[in-house]
Amino acid sequence: MAQQGFIVAAPNHPGSTSEDESAADTFKFWLRPADLTETLNALEKEPFLQNHLDADRVGALGFSAGGYTALAMAGVRMNPQLLAAYCDTDIRNPYMCRWARKSGVDLHTMDLQLVGRDNSDKRFKSIIAVDPGPSDTFATESYENITVPVDLINLGRAGEFPPTLDASQIAKALNAGDHYATIQDAVHESFLAECKTGAVEGLKREKLPPLCDDGGGGRSRNEIHAQLIDGAFNRTLKPSDGALQ
Repeated sequence: MAQQGFIVAAPNHPGSTSEDESAADTFKFWLRPADLTETLNALEKEPFLQNHLDADRVGALGFSAGGYTALAMAGVRMNPQLLAAYCDTDIRNPYMCRWARKSGVDLHTMDLQLVGRDNSDKRFKSIIAVDPGPSDTFATESYENITVPVDLINLGRAGEFPPTLDASQIAKALNAGDHYATIQDAVHESFLAECKTGAVEGLKREKLPPLCDDGGGGRSRNEIHAQLIDGAFNRTLKPSDGALQ
């Protein structure tokens, strides 16, 4: 994205990011949007960027739980009751819910008072959500609040991706069918960085999910990333002459 002229910031989420994560903090999805807001606040105050930022062309792109985070900038909220019941069975998300139980996390006993709050930030003018999750806990009535362009992408074949990551129903609610796409030769993990040599074997040894697997379509992960990048932001955020300020 930076090579295409965008200024890119990739914030971490304390307690829910690589090498700093716990099940209890990871399930506090409603805390994540503030990290985007504070990141933008910091960028706007950074002297080096003062002559380069364009406040009318700010977008948020998120993957998986980050998909919710990006959508929250546009006004999507979570439903506290649906989140509390999320791990009543393992059907929705076996890996996450087993991790929660192993860690002693009971969503029914968590303080969920702030789950349904509005975290929107009107400075974000375009949203891309890839496999947004957990989409089956979103408050559907909050879709009515969205006024900015939203592009939704699912990785995989229609009907095969997990319901908790299904963005097609969001697209229908937003009447945004033209801005919903699937990448059929990808899987959920295809959004992650390209894997280093030996990573596949290391994941197997540690009994971790197959984070290096793609959809078997023959394309490299780098090629899949290129398709993801060449999308909505080029249409919604770049000036008509293609030059960013």
